[in-house]
Amino acid sequence: MNTSIEEMLKKYNATTTEEKKNAMKEIIQEIVLCGLSRADFFKKAAFYGGTALRIFHGLDRFSEDLDFSLITEDMDFQLASYIPMLEKEVVAYGLRLYISEKDKTKESTIKSAFLKGNTKEHFLMFYSDQKLANGIMPNENVKIKFEIDVNPPAGASFEHRFQLLPAPYEVNLYDMPSLFAGKIHAVICRAWKRRIKGRDLYDYIFYLSRNVKVNMLHLKERLVGSEVLKDTDPFDIETLKKLLYDRFDSIDYQSAKNDVSDFIKDRNSLDIWCPEFFKQITAGLMVNR
Repeated sequence: MNTSIEEMLKKYNATTTEEKKNAMKEIIQEIVLCGLSRADFFKKAAFYGGTALRIFHGLDRFSEDLDFSLITEDMDFQLASYIPMLEKEVVAYGLRLYISEKDKTKESTIKSAFLKGNTKEHFLMFYSDQKLANGIMPNENVKIKFEIDVNPPAGASFEHRFQLLPAPYEVNLYDMPSLFAGKIHAVICRAWKRRIKGRDLYDYIFYLSRNVKVNMLHLKERLVGSEVLKDTDPFDIETLKKLLYDRFDSIDYQSAKNDVSDFIKDRNSLDIWCPEFFKQITAGLMVNR
């Protein structure tokens, strides 16, 4: 095993097959970030979303995808130009992952790519545990999706962070108030359909527990883009709380708990989820003026 990967595994207290697979996926995510950094991706883009919160701010749940946003609009942005450097980085750590850009069937401001490889093969690379690996289906694939918004909403602020493993690298990411704005937008606007994203609610609690203030300018831009608000509509903390209270009244909390339970260790923390709980904690929501 690569020594950097071995060192990164030490921070995980993974015991079950699922926990070990999650740790493996997260380390692969960090290798991807390192590769993108070396390809100068972060001169044009910023990292945001649940995985950014997990890696750089200690969110205590695993996150599946890598979400990025260009700093300024560029509808001609070519993700493909970064793939060769990313492939080189992945190979350097002994991984057999294949990177492909997703072809969009309709016009979209989101560009996507996937890293795929055999789960069992990589599990054995990381852990050399044949007994646990025997429980993994031979055709199961580890898959990591990353998406880039090429026409991002305005108003976000950024910060630069450094990581030492798997090798020293720098990432440009949304600052905490802007990250929180994106999460609140997801809580209010995400089309959950048949699978309610309890992860959105879990992350929402995390921000409030850290007394993070909301970037209201960025949040309004997102809400206008989703046609929840108009440019001319007033938008203050009371308007925001009303939008959240209405959303909390409409959620199927059992489905929300089912969604997030596989990504966390303390499932008992979900027992108190209900409209009254979320409304009460939202009363303390603060804005970044």
